[in-house]
Amino acid sequence: MKVTISHLDEMRFEAKTDRGQSFVIDCPVISPIEYFLSGLVACTTSDLIAIPKKQGKTVTNLSVDGEVVRNETPPCKFNTLHLDYRFDSDADDMTALRWVMGSIETYCSTINTVRDTTKITYSVTHNGNVLRENEEVISGQGGNVDFGEIEACPS
Repeated sequence: MKVTISHLDEMRFEAKTDRGQSFVIDCPVISPIEYFLSGLVACTTSDLIAIPKKQGKTVTNLSVDGEVVRNETPPCKFNTLHLDYRFDSDADDMTALRWVMGSIETYCSTINTVRDTTKITYSVTHNGNVLRENEEVISGQGGNVDFGEIEACPS
C-alpha cells in the first residue's frame, strides 16, 4: 500500500492511493487525526458488513461511534479509544458479538495498529439489546511509547 500526499494550497493536500483513487485533506476543516479516527471507525464498520455477508447474514441500521482521549501535549497520541457499535441483524446476539470481536481482535488493521499503545473499550447494542457496555479489550491496554514531536497540520 502506498499513498502520496501533494500540497495544493494553504493547508489543503491531495492524497493519492496506489490504486488511482484520490481525496482532499482540508486542514484545519478536518484534521489529519480526524481522518485517521474516521479511517479507524470505517475499517471496523466495513468488517461489520463483510463478515456477516460471508456467513449469509445481513446487518442493517449500522452505526459506530469512535471517541478518543488524547495526550494534551505533543505528540497528542491516543490514550483511550471507545467504540460504540449499534446495529440490527438476522443473527443471534452471540454471533453479533463474535463479529465485533473478530473485527477488533483480528480483522481491523487500524485498530490493531493502535492496540499496543491505546486502551480500547467497546459497547455493543444489537437488535435494541445492550450486549456489552464499556467492555475493555484485554489486549488493548495501551503503553507509554513516546514517538517524539513532529511538525504537522494543527489537530
